[in-house]
Amino acid sequence: MRRLEAFFLILALAAAFLAAGDTTSFAGQPAEPIYQEHCATCHGVDRLGGIGPALLPENLKRLRKKKAAGVITNSSPASQMPAFGQVLDTAAINGLVDYIYTKLPRVPDWPLEKIRASHVIHTPPKFLPEKPVHNADPLNLFTVVETGDHHVTILDGDTFEPLWRFPSRFALHGGAKYSPDGRFVYLASRDGWVSKYDLWGLVPVAEVRVGINTRNIAVSGDGRYVMAGNMLPHTLVVLDAGDLSPVKVIPVVDGKGRTSRVSAVYTAYPRNSFVAALKDIPEVWEMSYEDDPEPVPLGFIHNYREGQEEGMFDRGPFPVRRIWLDDYLDDFFFSPDYDDIIGAARNAKNGQVVNLTVRHKIADIDLSGMPHLGSGISFRYKGRLMLATPHLKENSVSVIDMKTWKTIKRIETLGPGFFLRSHENTPYAWVDVFFGKNRDAVHVIDKRTLEIVKTLRPVPGKTAAHVEFTRDGRYALLSIWDMDGALVVYDAATLEEVKRIPMKKPSGKYNVYNKINLSSGTSH
Repeated sequence: MRRLEAFFLILALAAAFLAAGDTTSFAGQPAEPIYQEHCATCHGVDRLGGIGPALLPENLKRLRKKKAAGVITNSSPASQMPAFGQVLDTAAINGLVDYIYTKLPRVPDWPLEKIRASHVIHTPPKFLPEKPVHNADPLNLFTVVETGDHHVTILDGDTFEPLWRFPSRFALHGGAKYSPDGRFVYLASRDGWVSKYDLWGLVPVAEVRVGINTRNIAVSGDGRYVMAGNMLPHTLVVLDAGDLSPVKVIPVVDGKGRTSRVSAVYTAYPRNSFVAALKDIPEVWEMSYEDDPEPVPLGFIHNYREGQEEGMFDRGPFPVRRIWLDDYLDDFFFSPDYDDIIGAARNAKNGQVVNLTVRHKIADIDLSGMPHLGSGISFRYKGRLMLATPHLKENSVSVIDMKTWKTIKRIETLGPGFFLRSHENTPYAWVDVFFGKNRDAVHVIDKRTLEIVKTLRPVPGKTAAHVEFTRDGRYALLSIWDMDGALVVYDAATLEEVKRIPMKKPSGKYNVYNKINLSSGTSH
C-alpha cells in the first residue's frame, strides 16, 4: 500500500513543481509552446501521457471542454494537477483546451518496448500472504470503482464495511475482472494502465501501460493471461496474468491494411479463447489461448515456382480467427453456452447474432434505439431461455427468445437505460433510467410476469445506476453516481433499503463469486 501511495504522491509533487512557474500573460501565443512549458513534464511532450494522463480527445470524451478549462484554471478534487489560473490567462487556457481536444495527425504507436519499459512490480510473489489478512468471505467481496476521486474500495459483502480503499489510475474503467480463484482483481484505466491487486493481502501487485487509450480487459479462463483491447493504438495486448509482463502485441488490421479500434474484448470460457469486436472493421476476432492452438488459415498465395496455390496460416500463439460481417458489431453479450455472441448493429435498427463455431451471422434481431447488449442478462421465462437488454436511446427493455431470436416484449420504462442486472436466486431484474429527467429512478421487473413491480428513487435528482448482487442474491447494491454519492443496499426480496454507504461517484462494482461463477445476471 505504501509503495502505491508513494507512486501517486509523485503526481502531486510534479504538479506542484509546475505550479511554481512565472505569471506572464500568454494571450495570443500558440498553445503548443504553452503546453510544452507547463504540461509536457507530466502529460508527455506528445500528449500521450506520463505520470499524468494522456491529453487526447479520445481520452477526454467524459470531460466537456468547459469543464476542462475549469480544471486547468482551478484544479479539482479529483485531480492531482494544481490550479493554473494565476499562471495562465483565459486566452491561454482556452487555447490549451482547443489544443488537447485536437486529434493527432496519425494514430500514435505504443510498441512492445514502451510496454516493457512501463512495467512495475509493486509486491513480489514472495511477499504475498498465504491466507487472507482479513476475516471477510474472500468470494463475497465487491470491487467498487469510485470515479469521483479516482479510488477503489474493496467492500465486505456480508457486513457492507469497506476493507481497503486505495488510489487508482486516472479514469478507471468500471469493469473489474478477477482471477479464476477470485484472489486477484485486474483493473484497466482509459489511459492504458492495467493494474493487479491481491484481495487476500490487500496490496497492489503489478502495473503496466498497454496503450494510450484502452477499452477494456479480459482474463483467460485458465487464469494465465490478460488481454487488453485498445482504442489507441489499434492493438490487442496479451499479458502474463502473474506479473502483467507483456507477452504479445497483436495489430488490429484487416486484409486491406485498414486498422481499427477495439470495441470490446471478453473471454469465451468453454472455448478457451478471447473474442474481440472491432469498431472500424466489420469483423469479429477469436483468439485461442491454448498451448498448441490449431493454425488459422488466412487465405492462399500462388507459388509460381511450383505452379500451385499454397495456404497461409496464422500459427500463433493467439492466432486470429476472423469472422467477416456485413455490419459493424460493437459491445456484445455471450449466450450461456458461449456459442453465440449477440451485439448491436451500427445501423441502429437491429441486433445481430454471430455463431462462433460456423463463423458467420445467423440472425438479425429487431432492436432499435441502440440496445446496450453488453449489459444484457439471460433468464428463463415460461421454460424458455430469454435475453433482456436496455436501450441507450429508447424508453424500454427488450425481452428476446434466444431460440427464435424474436422480441417477445418491450417493457416500457421512464427513459433510456444503461444497466440491467439480476441473480439466479431472485425473481427480479433491476434496470436503471440512466438518461433523461428520470435518471434518479430504478425499475424492478418481475422476471415471471415481465412487468415492472416497483420503481425506486433512492436520491431524488441524482443518477441511480448499476445494481449488483451479493453472492447469494439476498442483497442488491445500487450506485448513486454523484460526488456526494453512495452505495445503497436493498433487501432483494422485500425491496426495502438496508444500508447506505457514502462514496465518491461509485460506478462499477462487481462481486467476486458472481463474476468467477459466470452468473447469468451480470456481465462476464
